[in-house]
Amino acid sequence: MDAAGIAFPDTAGPQISIREVDKNKITFVLSNTELAMANALRRVMFAEVPTMAIDLVEIESNTTVLSDEFLAHRLGLVPLVSADAKRMNYTRECNCTQYCPNCSVELILNVSCQNDLSRDVYSRDLISSHNTIKPYFESDDDRGVLLVKLKQGQELSVRCIAKKGMAKEHAKWAPCSGIAFEYDPHNKLRHTTYWHEEDIKSEWPRSIYADEESESKPGQAFDYKAKPEKFYFTVESTGALEPAEIVVGALNVLEAKLAALQEALRMSSDDHLDLSNLPIQNGPIGNYY
Repeated sequence: MDAAGIAFPDTAGPQISIREVDKNKITFVLSNTELAMANALRRVMFAEVPTMAIDLVEIESNTTVLSDEFLAHRLGLVPLVSADAKRMNYTRECNCTQYCPNCSVELILNVSCQNDLSRDVYSRDLISSHNTIKPYFESDDDRGVLLVKLKQGQELSVRCIAKKGMAKEHAKWAPCSGIAFEYDPHNKLRHTTYWHEEDIKSEWPRSIYADEESESKPGQAFDYKAKPEKFYFTVESTGALEPAEIVVGALNVLEAKLAALQEALRMSSDDHLDLSNLPIQNGPIGNYY
């Protein structure tokens, strides 16, 4: 995905300026919008951009030192490449009885140790039934996440089912490993209280964005009507999605939510509908991603 294509056509509306983008991280500045909208974007990137993750684990044989529950938890947290997650159905919306190829992906893990040396089992040993939805690797030489170590005579045979979900349901579906979010680098709005002993400037490090905005002059009166103008984001991906895809996916989610709310309010105004029955209160709205 071309990160330079992430922009708003209306210059009077919100603007995104891409500062840096690579395989695992994107840094950008959001401006011409409210703090509430910037924070909403941060929260949606964390919690409502769907990915694929192992949700069901059927253990056929486990003679390792780790319990079944421990292994199932480790498998669930393995990042899966989820660029094609938007083509998958949510299990709750699928017509199948439990799971099917339209809403799930099967991964098989079948390993054993036959020699007197120990064997490390990595996510590279997981075999996926899907061409693209499979464990994430940094490079061709990367073996992935270490799952368990086997001694001679030990074996592990597991069948996993990956499903589409969001991090607000469980953290294993989180597309982000972290999001740095900052505004007002000089604290002119006084939204932060710095604990200090003698001098704030000497005891607290200067923000890397301090040169982006002007600092308050000594003795300048506090403007209680002032609002933040720029919001500085750094989004780090788990590998499930490219950083730019996370940002675009979150914007799509926000757009769909606001569109649904606008339509519901319009219908309520026209027909005097009961607002308690609005679809926006009940999970995902439509197929926005």
